[in-house]
Amino acid sequence: MNSSFPRALRTSIKLAVVALAISLPLSAQAHRQWLLPSATVLSGKDAWVTVDAAVSNDLFYFEHFPLRLDGLAVTAPDGKFVQAVNAATGKYRSTFDVQLSQPGTYKIAVVNNGLFASYKVDGQQKRWRGSVQAFAREVPANAQELKVTQASSRIETFATSGKPTRGALAITGSGLELQPITNPTDLVLGDTAQFQLLLDGKPAAGIEVEVVPGGIRYRDSLHEAKLKTDAEGKFSVKWEAPGMHWVQASVSDQKSSLPQASQRRAVYAATLEVLPR
Repeated sequence: MNSSFPRALRTSIKLAVVALAISLPLSAQAHRQWLLPSATVLSGKDAWVTVDAAVSNDLFYFEHFPLRLDGLAVTAPDGKFVQAVNAATGKYRSTFDVQLSQPGTYKIAVVNNGLFASYKVDGQQKRWRGSVQAFAREVPANAQELKVTQASSRIETFATSGKPTRGALAITGSGLELQPITNPTDLVLGDTAQFQLLLDGKPAAGIEVEVVPGGIRYRDSLHEAKLKTDAEGKFSVKWEAPGMHWVQASVSDQKSSLPQASQRRAVYAATLEVLPR
């Protein structure tokens, strides 16, 4: 975004885009949030991954809006956070690099948590999106018919240098998260992978999960698989095609962790690579 814009305006626009993207069911909207790594399986002592981040109609094609990197978090195989480098945001995408200096599996995530509010002032309908800190000063004290929703999203991908490990795959216990049972960088055409979906650290039962292979720009249908988690929050995916796949799920409930909100919308999405046999 143009640096000549006032900082408050730039921040407001960023938050509005994030909140808008997670205020609607991802499966029902055209725009999808995703991270796209240059590779997910690497070897050698000086391995690097370049990651593109965007919001688009067609998966893994840059044509709508960049995914902001304010909530970027990279977890190394030892479970500690490491710094991404060379971060930049352009017209249609953001990019950054991650050095895989440790052997094992890395988790790369963009995590956002904010508020969406609708209300009336003097009979006029208003809508607001922003941070928890901005809520008190920007939403009028005399707002009528105030409805506030906590809007959280976690967008992830994974990369492994050498042998896959599990240290980076630990969950935080907050929001909607994926706990891989099969390592997310050890996916092969024809195999069946297992995962567990968790909400606030507990199994998310009966949640619909959508799996969409990339390349939808060049075909007439999504070719998506719609799955549902079992009583333990687990689901399985049989990989029918190689390439990058987008996995997403969402939950709406009244279990907001923020006192300002009476309801919550949590979204999870991941990009996984399936290798040919």
